[in-house]
Amino acid sequence: MLKKDSIFWWATGIFVLALALFAVKQNQFWLALMIGSYLLRPTLASLGVAKRYVDERQLSIQYRSSNIGFAVILIVCVIFAVKLGAENNPDFELFAAAIIIGLAAKALFNAILIKDLRKTASRILIGLGLLVALFASLDAGSFAGIIISVLPGLAIAGLGLFASKYPRVIGVVNIVLAVAAMIFLLTFKEGWGQVTTAAVIGIPLLIAGAGLLRAGLRDAEIAPEVDTQ
Repeated sequence: MLKKDSIFWWATGIFVLALALFAVKQNQFWLALMIGSYLLRPTLASLGVAKRYVDERQLSIQYRSSNIGFAVILIVCVIFAVKLGAENNPDFELFAAAIIIGLAAKALFNAILIKDLRKTASRILIGLGLLVALFASLDAGSFAGIIISVLPGLAIAGLGLFASKYPRVIGVVNIVLAVAAMIFLLTFKEGWGQVTTAAVIGIPLLIAGAGLLRAGLRDAEIAPEVDTQ
């Protein structure tokens, strides 16, 4: 049974706007609005914004249905990517990018929703560093090339190991690395592969850096209060 609360009416309004946009402009942006109307309630509930509008049974159903839906989308993307790749159509990179970004986003939010800034940043950096090292080693060739190619990834993972101890310093380093990596990757070579790589590396680094800076500033605010007691 539909709950006719404020979220329901917002979702209905977005849905109507999507249909109107499609009827008037034939613009594909209507698909984004349609998805937004359908996922508005579960997304807000997952982010903890509108839990009072969703009961535990609804959360459980939405969790299971979302996982199944996500798996179906990935399978469809794999099928389309394989089909286009077999036809030597370079557009297969779009579906490969969708798969990689989707998996990376799920892993990233699994860490973020812990709501512990230090642990989240540390897990993001260690996971990202190991992922970068793994993919870099695949194209290295020789043993010496593998050792050299995995060093950047291991350096990122190393930052994650020290993130809890030096949050502000490593937070600044992460933000600088993120900006530098995205500029380099986006100017080095054009293509969806580069855009995907820049997003998968740069965005987690920015999130981890911002989280560490916030944790460091919070510690700095708490320290004087502790000293005065």
